Amino acid sequence: MAFKDHGRQYDLVVFGATGYTGKLTAKYITTHLPSTLKWAIAGRSQDKLELLIEELKKLNPDRSPPSIETCSLNDADLSSLTKKTFILITTVGPYSAHGEHAFKACAQNGTHYLDVTGEVPYVAAMIKKYESTAQSTGALMFPQIGIESAPPDLLTFALATTLREELNAKTADVIISIHNLKSAPSGGTLATALTISDYFPLPTLIASYKPYALSPVPNPTRTPKVGLLTRLTGLITVPHLGLLTSSIASGTDTALIHRTWGLLSTLPSRKDQSYGPRFTFREYMKPRNWLTGIAIHFGIILFGLIIVTGPLRRFLARRVTQPGEGPEEEVAKQDEIEYRGVASPDGEEYGKKKAVGRAWFRGSTYYLTGIFLAEAARTILEESDELGLGGGVYTPALLGRVFMDNLEKGGFHIETQILEE
Repeated sequence: MAFKDHGRQYDLVVFGATGYTGKLTAKYITTHLPSTLKWAIAGRSQDKLELLIEELKKLNPDRSPPSIETCSLNDADLSSLTKKTFILITTVGPYSAHGEHAFKACAQNGTHYLDVTGEVPYVAAMIKKYESTAQSTGALMFPQIGIESAPPDLLTFALATTLREELNAKTADVIISIHNLKSAPSGGTLATALTISDYFPLPTLIASYKPYALSPVPNPTRTPKVGLLTRLTGLITVPHLGLLTSSIASGTDTALIHRTWGLLSTLPSRKDQSYGPRFTFREYMKPRNWLTGIAIHFGIILFGLIIVTGPLRRFLARRVTQPGEGPEEEVAKQDEIEYRGVASPDGEEYGKKKAVGRAWFRGSTYYLTGIFLAEAARTILEESDELGLGGGVYTPALLGRVFMDNLEKGGFHIETQILEE
């Protein structure tokens, strides 16, 4: 399919291309996106960008390499860069420290925006500051489109779609489990977790992680009930998913998925995809056994305390993998990630029928983030007029089935079916 004729110099630019995730994104683009793509890699160091060009040439010698754009982290440089491109992919984090310049420039210049943040307080701040600007310029803004939140968001969308299409039902609740995760964090991920409280006071952090904090629709009255044992130990048993425990990504993913719910509820072009007024979402992870599950639960509590404890947090930040670094590529190829989910239809007439599904990928989870970014860009380039979206801040699920089909070709798979308990 032909790309949209947009009249700008580039179809897309990868900003932060010499960092760990940025480099993987550039490699995927080189080997998988059409050779007609007009693109550039951008960053502060001309020398590092030139070295990356040489790596990309080896991956695909028959393809013309991307252009180079040197750009620093300031309003002037990023405004100039975003005016040249239809889409900006930025992998420069932590976003709470470094992200606002790019977000602001895209919103102001009508440039579509993709990032991989998992920093919900940052996303909340950007929505508050710049969504109205993006709405006026037509910029489609997609934060959190990496492994942080895209897989559970897309699996939830797929489960709700299955209930709607096969049972003609709205969705009452979705429970997602991180069923399998074999991956080491990059320096950027660790830096994000250990520095976020440097940029947001504790009350702001707490408020932004409330389940519906990112939703454009006020908090509904229905919330899922969690038993006392689950609150104390983290353990819960869910039909089709088995024994589960607390997930360290729950707050991040829940905020984004409830934003998806709110957007589908309010956008005229997407109301037919609405999950329904009684929708709730919960996320857990699969432990090896009940003892491991309890340990994970209390480990997450301890990590939360570390994040808000200045001296200990700074001590750890100096001793972990640093931003721009990550697992060796050959090691990362052994990564695995799998999510499983179950969705209940809203209504007693459906009996014990449920939508059950899974989403999975075999290979580097950071390479998967590059796949998400590149295929989201492809989807916007090919389908921007068909998405039915005006300017604003959106979620991965709003890119719809075309995006999911593109991801399937890249190796990220989603399957769903209707089962009875």
